[in-house]
Amino acid sequence: MNKTFEQETIEVFINSLEHFYQQINLDEIEIGVPYLLDSNEPIVEDFTGIIGISGQRKGCVYYTCPRAMLSYILIAMGENEVSNDHLCDLAGEIANTIAGNARKFFGAEFLISVPVVLQGEPEKINLPQNTRCIVIPTKWQFYESIIVVALE
Repeated sequence: MNKTFEQETIEVFINSLEHFYQQINLDEIEIGVPYLLDSNEPIVEDFTGIIGISGQRKGCVYYTCPRAMLSYILIAMGENEVSNDHLCDLAGEIANTIAGNARKFFGAEFLISVPVVLQGEPEKINLPQNTRCIVIPTKWQFYESIIVVALE
């Protein structure tokens, strides 16, 4: 059976996130069932790394995560200082890694921006209006993180 472009897109982003977590030996990550975002209202946790997408596809991809989970990831990566600056950098790095891995799949016409990182502040995320936004939830222990893919 042939996969739709949407199914392939979801798989690319899931694989990208799983690959990142495997690199830092964060085991037992559960990938939830992807779903469509209602009314394009952004979902955010404590820290959100946003990557703008241009070229053949337009929109954005973002990764959002609670402070406690990002803190654990920093420590797992060998970082001793868990400051707001380090947490922001990590949220941006995760978003950039996910988008960068997706770029390998989609090709050179999938252009990605540098990450923009927000703390809270969902009102600062502008999702494309005429786009189906796909939410990919993940869970580790009792923490949930989310990837939102909003591409035309």
